[in-house]
Amino acid sequence: MTKVDLITGFLGSGKTTFIRKYVDYLIDKGEKVCILENDYGAINVDMMLLADLEEKGCGLEMVAGGCDYDCHRRRFKTKLITMAMLGYDKVIIEPSGIFDVDEFFDILHEEPLDRLYEIGNVIAIVKANLEENLSDEADFMLASQIAEAGCIVLSHVQEVSGEEINATVEHINNALKKVKCDRRFTDCGEPNSDFFVKNWDELTNSDYRDIEASGYKTESYEKKISMDDNSFEALFFMDVSMSMDEIKSAIRRLFEDDSAGKVMRVKGFAKSDADNKWYELNATSKKTEVKEISNGQNVIIVIGEKLDKKAINGFFEAKYSTIKTT
Repeated sequence: MTKVDLITGFLGSGKTTFIRKYVDYLIDKGEKVCILENDYGAINVDMMLLADLEEKGCGLEMVAGGCDYDCHRRRFKTKLITMAMLGYDKVIIEPSGIFDVDEFFDILHEEPLDRLYEIGNVIAIVKANLEENLSDEADFMLASQIAEAGCIVLSHVQEVSGEEINATVEHINNALKKVKCDRRFTDCGEPNSDFFVKNWDELTNSDYRDIEASGYKTESYEKKISMDDNSFEALFFMDVSMSMDEIKSAIRRLFEDDSAGKVMRVKGFAKSDADNKWYELNATSKKTEVKEISNGQNVIIVIGEKLDKKAINGFFEAKYSTIKTT
């Protein structure tokens, strides 16, 4: 049977970066691996960022978005059946940052997937300096992704203090309490802890073996919202005709403007007129990262809750379309 791992992570947590490192480890030890991008958007920026892994022999597939939930679920199942026929040792599923983990467990217990796949690990990626003022809906998403994770891997730990990490753990525990889940964390970073706290640039093969052996938990929690009617969405801005400085300025102002709605993340690609190079953009309210890449697509994606597309459209000189992320 093919092993399948789910790697979750709330918006901007860094799960794509972690997957790159995890897959490198798996390929180096001789496994045949495929990544399945399970995203509800019509444009998958994360898949573009992982494209170079194909040169190392990693498969890369995507469940296309732009349809309703039931249609998307059927496509997800069909893709998994096809991938099982290709002889992969491991399939890694990277879902949208807004994802119902129950979908993962439910669909893998359906015929014929229950005979083709064995659930390996549920790995949750969480920012070490998690945003404090999340909505109840966002806290539910966070709790649902963590409740059954075998391992919680903190990102950006080298950039934050111990107090900030402790505050993140407390936030997670409060989010779990909100959904009436009994799971709690008190031993963050200690040996045999479910929390993995280490600078990712210093991860060793031994660390990855521990993560790969983490498995998953069976926990119950109260389902607060339906994936069909939640308020999260993504706005896709195409053909942005602004300079890099103008884009970065627009992003900063966007996070500060309440009229735009609750903006949680901005990501995408833009080409700089100054040097004619492509850059990857990745921004949260706390930090904006710009990194040179070999190629890209002219698109800026704004993700959040109850977004006002008319207000946000005023920040970018571009065409836009709205696509639910769940």
